[in-house]
Amino acid sequence: MTTQTLSPPLERTSLPRRWLAGWGSVLLLATSTLTAFAAMLLITFVIAALALVSAGGVGLVLLVPLLWLCGVIGHAERHRVVALTGRRVDPPPRRVQPLWRRLLLDQHSWRSTAYLALHAMWGTVIGWLTLAVLAQALLVLGVPLLGSRLPDDGISIFGILRVDGTLELASAWTIALVTLLLMPVVASLLTSVDVMLARWLLGRDERKVVAHLAARVDTLTDSRREAVDSVEAERRRIERDLHDGPQQRMVSIAMTLGMAKEAIRHDPEGAAQLVDEAHRSAKEAIVEMRHVARGIVPPILADRGLEAALPALAARSAVPVSVDVQDVGRLDPTTEAIAYFVVSEALTNVAKHSGAQHAEVVVTTDAERLTAVVTDDGRGGADPTLGTGLTGLRQRVTAVDGTLEVASPDGGPTTLTATLPLRTGRSLR
Repeated sequence: MTTQTLSPPLERTSLPRRWLAGWGSVLLLATSTLTAFAAMLLITFVIAALALVSAGGVGLVLLVPLLWLCGVIGHAERHRVVALTGRRVDPPPRRVQPLWRRLLLDQHSWRSTAYLALHAMWGTVIGWLTLAVLAQALLVLGVPLLGSRLPDDGISIFGILRVDGTLELASAWTIALVTLLLMPVVASLLTSVDVMLARWLLGRDERKVVAHLAARVDTLTDSRREAVDSVEAERRRIERDLHDGPQQRMVSIAMTLGMAKEAIRHDPEGAAQLVDEAHRSAKEAIVEMRHVARGIVPPILADRGLEAALPALAARSAVPVSVDVQDVGRLDPTTEAIAYFVVSEALTNVAKHSGAQHAEVVVTTDAERLTAVVTDDGRGGADPTLGTGLTGLRQRVTAVDGTLEVASPDGGPTTLTATLPLRTGRSLR
């Protein structure tokens, strides 16, 4: 049996509609004469303000509003290009930055200034050329309306070529008609320059967006593969721990109880000792099971969240640990489990390798992410590429699109920072 996926047919614009839409490009080129003049005037003021800044700093008073005005005109230009060409120019990404940087070093304002400088040159040339060709074509097409009022010496085209006689006038009229019909097509090609400049300087570069998405797909593919490997490794660890610990203990308990059952009639005292031994082994098996279960999800984490589980984890650490969990509340189980195991593995490494006297755990959240920072005052020099502990943590963190960073200069301190995105709609608050 074969299945076939049916995709909706792509909507294709008819040729007449494309031709009519091309007049928007003609209008864009024609109005560029006005916008290019305004851009040239504004760029002149910006250059003068920069000269005054280098001369004595007075130009800052002029430069700040001029840059703001360039940014506003840049937004208007982007909308003009989109409206008249029908092509997509994504708005630039918004950046959170301090006021002084937004006034003087705002990237969009300076990129808009660069666009206006290029537009002043390109728009002036192509705009007046478009107007000249359009006006001349319309004038030639209107020649038959003159009738007997046509000058005896004919008409002049662009002030260079003199056309006289019926045949020459008919040929000029035909060429003017063809030119008028082809203008939307040619204008659509010429406005590709305007669209390219707008995407490059006024909008979001689509090539960078595609490259970013491609890199993100590769990262997600790798993290998914690593997550699968991590889950398989975790399953094998649990299987090995159960086999080597509680399972062996339960076999021993079963054999001891069997021996006690056989000895209970003829040797009650020996049977009682065997039962006591089985009782001790059962309690030891319970402890081992707790250790195995703690490696999966601690009950206190599932019941009370990170605010209770992390202090309990720190209390069991061989190194004194201070814990600061700042109003984290309940999160989705996956984020809580990953954050818990990140802190757990980090404290284990502190106790084993750092020689630290004290460690600190700080967990904070904002609207989008949870950040867990573990710092110790040990000797430093930790290499995050060595060992399987940090590798497993990085696999867990990247599987949910998080990041794990380790800073450990020689002499310390060592700081491990894990950032996990919050999964909206899955909080246990």
